[in-house]
Amino acid sequence: MSVSIEHLIQGTWSSGGDAGEVEDLNPADEADVIGTIGLVGGGTARSAVDAAAAAFPAWRRTPLVERGAVLARAADLLRDRTEVIAADITRENGKTIAEARIEVTKSADFLDFYSGVGRLTYGDLLDDVRPGTVVTARREPIGVIVAIAPWNDPMLTPARKLAPALVSGNTIVAKPSIQTPLALQHLARALQDAGLPAGVLNTLHAPNSVITSEVLADPRIAGVTVTGSTATGFALEKLLAGRSVRFQAEMGGKNPAVVLPDADLDLAARTIAGAAFAQAGQRCTATSRVLVHRQIRDEFLDRLVEAARAHRPGPGASPESTMGPLISRTHQRTVLEHIVRAQSEGAKVLIGGEAPTENGAGAGCFVTPAVVAEVTPEMSLWSDEVFGPVLAISTVDDLGGAIAAANDTAYGLAAAIFTSSLSAAHRFVDEVDAGQVSVNLPTSGWDVHHPFGGFKDSGSAFKEQGLDGLRFYTRTKTAAVGHGGPW
Repeated sequence: MSVSIEHLIQGTWSSGGDAGEVEDLNPADEADVIGTIGLVGGGTARSAVDAAAAAFPAWRRTPLVERGAVLARAADLLRDRTEVIAADITRENGKTIAEARIEVTKSADFLDFYSGVGRLTYGDLLDDVRPGTVVTARREPIGVIVAIAPWNDPMLTPARKLAPALVSGNTIVAKPSIQTPLALQHLARALQDAGLPAGVLNTLHAPNSVITSEVLADPRIAGVTVTGSTATGFALEKLLAGRSVRFQAEMGGKNPAVVLPDADLDLAARTIAGAAFAQAGQRCTATSRVLVHRQIRDEFLDRLVEAARAHRPGPGASPESTMGPLISRTHQRTVLEHIVRAQSEGAKVLIGGEAPTENGAGAGCFVTPAVVAEVTPEMSLWSDEVFGPVLAISTVDDLGGAIAAANDTAYGLAAAIFTSSLSAAHRFVDEVDAGQVSVNLPTSGWDVHHPFGGFKDSGSAFKEQGLDGLRFYTRTKTAAVGHGGPW
């Protein structure tokens, strides 16, 4: 069944465009064409910025409580529409229906969390040495925000960005991935149905060249927030350099999990496999490196291979599937090439790393969960982000060596350690160079009120989520009022 894929500008939905078309394919079965995306050109892209700029003065004057109420109503609508939205996410992205339902629920949670900000303080009363003077420091919106979303969490990531931006009083031009446009469409419809005024949120399906030349180059843009690859983030940062445009990026990761001899090995194996292979490994926080102590290496790897075997690739809508396909045939080939290269460099595949063909799987972009042992720092699999269901295994001799190996990466998003030692756990938390650190828990799975973001090449200085997530979308204005004398 073909679905209408539309963009929203100034409160009006429309399909089609003047810059070409792209088919939206089901990665579990590429013969299933979900719909056709009409890409827009420069004129339509400029009109989206026009709409956001025109809507900003009235939206910023709207009381915080009212802005929050819109988000709360939209959250309720998402929950009411969970089954329809989850089905579209599964068909379009490939993740299992259970994962898609969680994504809708968590997106609603983002809206709910930030709706409550409308009833919190948004400034401070400060003392002043001058008699008869009252000083306030208040938070106010920065203006028009460009939000660029990825394909792997196509509703959750926009919700993470839109909710704090909107409650703070900003207006938005949002661009979804052309591989997963429907999720943002559902989110925007829920916000519109909840009473979001026309022009406050606008969505675009456009070639990257149009976004670059007509949207990001517009002098009215106050901030750009993007989730994507590190290469994409750095390219956008370079493009915006020299302008007073705020930039926030959540980028790649090569996330390690350390397993020490005193760990619960069954827990570690199950948890690491889940963190590595859920969503087919297509998460920036997925575990991709395992640093296992030499003393327990063989015993742990036996358990990890069994845990990997329990993850069954298949269409996301099937109740028998525990892992969906990769997003596209191109990405499938890239992931398989990583595995072949690792073997050529001396690594050993213990399980998986193949494109299955039985039971019709050849029509989709599947890769079986792979555990690759004997990976050394000289190999590309040690350093390159694969973004697929592939675990690289390396051996360490002590905690100090494990921390050094964990930090031996350009990335710094998430890290985990499995141990029963409080001393080891606290040392790891202190010394590992990552923005998100877990003990006996997965590298993924952070809640909406937890500040989220990485170090080094994994992200910019601005965190997302929680109250920290408001900082990117607001600026501080200090005001001193002299009232002429004693009260």
